[in-house]
Amino acid sequence: MNLLDPIKADKVLAGTDLLDAEIQRFKQEYHTHFLNGETKPKNIGKPFLLHNPSSSTGILLVHGLMAAPEEVREWAQFLYSKGYTVYGPRLAGHGTSAIDLSTRHYGQWMESVDRGIDILKTCCKRMVIGGFSTGAGLALYQAIKKPFAFDGVISISAPLKFKGASTKFVEILHAWNQAASQLGMTRLTKPYARNHPDNPHINYHRCPIQGIVEVKALMKKVSDSLSTLKIPSLIVQGKNDPKVDDQSGKKIFQRINRKDSHYRQIDFHQHGIIRGSVAKEVFQEVDTFLNTLYPGHPKSPSPH
Repeated sequence: MNLLDPIKADKVLAGTDLLDAEIQRFKQEYHTHFLNGETKPKNIGKPFLLHNPSSSTGILLVHGLMAAPEEVREWAQFLYSKGYTVYGPRLAGHGTSAIDLSTRHYGQWMESVDRGIDILKTCCKRMVIGGFSTGAGLALYQAIKKPFAFDGVISISAPLKFKGASTKFVEILHAWNQAASQLGMTRLTKPYARNHPDNPHINYHRCPIQGIVEVKALMKKVSDSLSTLKIPSLIVQGKNDPKVDDQSGKKIFQRINRKDSHYRQIDFHQHGIIRGSVAKEVFQEVDTFLNTLYPGHPKSPSPH
């Protein structure tokens, strides 16, 4: 027997244990924070692994704010069909309720991604990280903080700047909410903003003000550090995005300022460009980018 076989078997078992632990974490938080009329079915929020045993390359796909792993499933299935192993982690506070999300900070989202990295490490020798919207911000920050962990990073619609004047004042509103709550004046607070989701069967319909504050803090960290990114990147931005300023992607690309960074603009009238018919154009850009990183990579998963 090949001496590497027992080692490989141990890694597979470790990966199974880590994935099981992550699923159990979700089930427990789902039960704790379940809110009738808001919490989605379990299959929407459950983290998932599409494992291709013949591939040594893993892709980690991070969903956006108020969403869940289901948001990136079409993207994951596309990549799996190209021969990659794909993991969709669940960010803390997601797949449960907006109340749960209102207590979370971006450091906890980073920890959720960290655990996803550990899972992929057990079955893949190399890795690319990608994300959509807030997930793209997290992917960029991970790539900046861990330059040797990934071969590339994919950012789709990262919210470097939001559209609309209301988000400019969320820090002030959040400070007021905290102060009023401490004084016992909770009836004067406004802890949530209404959300008009592209995918109502996935997303929360209300957004915690705390969540927007955390996204802005995350993107400030990302913006300040983009020039230190050391790996190839693909930056995709939707033109006419109603939620994220459509100059965000171009500014991210310019601040990275590397020859192996690529920028693509997708013409679409909604924020969500990784599901539905428009996603085909996005996925083709992703496939082209991955082919530059891994020429000759298997194009289809092995039969099970």
